[in-house]
Amino acid sequence: MLFNSIQFWLFFVLVLALYRRLPHKAQNRMLLVASYFFYGCWDWRFLSLIAVSTTVDYLVARRLHDAEAVGHKRTLLTLSLCVNLGLLGFFKYYGFFAYEGAALLEAIGIPIVLPALKIILPVGISFYTFQTMSYTIDVYRGETRPIDSFWDFALYVSFFPQLVAGPIERSKRLIPQIIHPRPARSGDFSEGLYLVVSGLFKKVVIADNLAFVVDGIFAADVHSLSGADCLVGLYAFAFQIYGDFSGYSSIARGIAKWMGFDLMVNFRMPYLATSPSDFWSRWHISLSTWLRDYLYIPLGGNRRGTILTYRNLALTMLLGGLWHGAGWTYLAWGLFHALILIVYRPIDKKRSLSGEDNSQLTFRHICSVVVMFHLVCLSWLFFRAESMNQVWLMLGKLLTDHRITDFTLYGATMVAFYAGPLMLFELCLSRREARTTIAGLPWTVKAGAYCYFLLSLVVLRPSTHNEFIYFQF
Repeated sequence: MLFNSIQFWLFFVLVLALYRRLPHKAQNRMLLVASYFFYGCWDWRFLSLIAVSTTVDYLVARRLHDAEAVGHKRTLLTLSLCVNLGLLGFFKYYGFFAYEGAALLEAIGIPIVLPALKIILPVGISFYTFQTMSYTIDVYRGETRPIDSFWDFALYVSFFPQLVAGPIERSKRLIPQIIHPRPARSGDFSEGLYLVVSGLFKKVVIADNLAFVVDGIFAADVHSLSGADCLVGLYAFAFQIYGDFSGYSSIARGIAKWMGFDLMVNFRMPYLATSPSDFWSRWHISLSTWLRDYLYIPLGGNRRGTILTYRNLALTMLLGGLWHGAGWTYLAWGLFHALILIVYRPIDKKRSLSGEDNSQLTFRHICSVVVMFHLVCLSWLFFRAESMNQVWLMLGKLLTDHRITDFTLYGATMVAFYAGPLMLFELCLSRREARTTIAGLPWTVKAGAYCYFLLSLVVLRPSTHNEFIYFQF
């Protein structure tokens, strides 16, 4: 596993030791080299894709700033979008659309054989593609000035802590941190340490240990499972993907913090959400806000009546599902979230008009959290399943077969043991409004949290490690 390897931490310690001794400009050049080396260790052939996206968007942004005619600006923006989406579409979606297109044509009596290509998906391509696209679009809108230095822009695209799995940083947040000096700040080390240690805990202790339960359920013959087994599998996957992805984001933010960068918060206790909109303000925040600002609002948002608002929500979530992967299950996952957003919309309006306080831990609030958590768990069935056929079979089991098996008890115990303390800790943080840090907690609580994290990393290490789930996106 990337962040759990001795080689990575030796590499990072060396980078950090040299980095702190260099002036600002040299720091940027060193980080750029380190970022390309970091990505090249995965597969050096795909460095050319980052270089192409970087070069095209740097040149297009410069031309956009100088262009005066609206038509010329639109042509330049279209060029940038076509290059970025063309690369993303070819590597990520060609196989899916070629197969489905051939099947559709054959079904209507037009047999065709499309070339089958064995295409390796470049790690992190969806993340850095959306990051470069947001830069070009912001320059087109006049919200960001184009960066002068090509090398600083290349660092913005490839900054290694968040290169392969986010968060997807906006130019107006990250570029100023690149072009201006980053003096050492008090508190950076302790904050970064908490983020790294808690991130490793979520990935290694929670996600990797629960992966055994999840893989056992989704690899089994569905007919041999009970509905309770399937439900436990969904619970386990809910905490596996949360520990996995939020763990990566925490580690990335902590490493960046040690180098003087502040990356955006990507998770804010999503399983304490009370509604779909609340969930998406807490889960993968960098993607949800990207989809809001560059897709939902340009489509019209909620400004053109109820029907068009629902259409915009559906299109945004469908494309959000497709962003995650080329498959019907991801589209179904996006559609499911669109539907619950639509259903909850009148409820959210009513709550807003009544002035309901969501911070109060009332019985109604607890019920809202429990219901929303189970809706999210149900959506994870579409996300994790290998096929839609497996989705329907598992849904049938959930509705009809309520047997409690030995595996049900084992899996439920594993989920409670590994995920239970994390949820209690997050509940404690939420009550103190400490959304992302333990800085405001008493020192006894902080000491206890660190001891628990570190001891768990030593004692509860899984026998096998899994790559980060979001590397495939």
